[in-house]
Amino acid sequence: MDVIELKHPLVEHKLAILRDKRTGTKEFREIVSELATMLCYEAMKDAKMEEVEIETPIQKMKTRKINEDNYAFVPILRAGTGMLDGIIQVVPNAKIGHIGMYRDEETFKPNVYFFKVPKDIAKREVLILDPMLATGGSGMDAIELLKEKDVKKIKFLCIIAAPEGIKAIQEKYPDVQIYCAAIDEKLNEHAYIIPGLGDAGDRIFGTK
Repeated sequence: MDVIELKHPLVEHKLAILRDKRTGTKEFREIVSELATMLCYEAMKDAKMEEVEIETPIQKMKTRKINEDNYAFVPILRAGTGMLDGIIQVVPNAKIGHIGMYRDEETFKPNVYFFKVPKDIAKREVLILDPMLATGGSGMDAIELLKEKDVKKIKFLCIIAAPEGIKAIQEKYPDVQIYCAAIDEKLNEHAYIIPGLGDAGDRIFGTK
């Protein structure tokens, strides 16, 4: 499947603020949340609707709603949690899982240290959240863990994606659709996205 890159003046505007090294922790965190909301709207364009009957102040009517129980959001710790607030504002009743990973600074490969998801995760559509798709290692490990739980439909939501990470996921998991706010130029020798925005986790939590 093709990568879905958001193309909108507001997205570009927010990204410009996010990338700026002068942007402080509070504003950075808020914009990550805002962009996550925009990504969620795009990723759920194909959501299945169910017909329901409601009563307006004027009369009864038939309309359609999304069954939020069909969804789960799984942020990759720790930076992925920065996207969670913006998404649960849109789908507040979806279940939340967590995948904890850290990057080996020598091999750049992810190591999993925590994995907790709803027991009925297999019946849900799962949206993985991670601000940065760099090498694709964390994303592929997260996808594999969910597929081992028999999850059939997975989408990957990120703010910045590198071509290398996109290629890695598409080659191994062509059924997983990627949604991003921007596709950047490349990775540098330290596997950081260029031009990128630095370490998303450090900037979200003010740890550097």
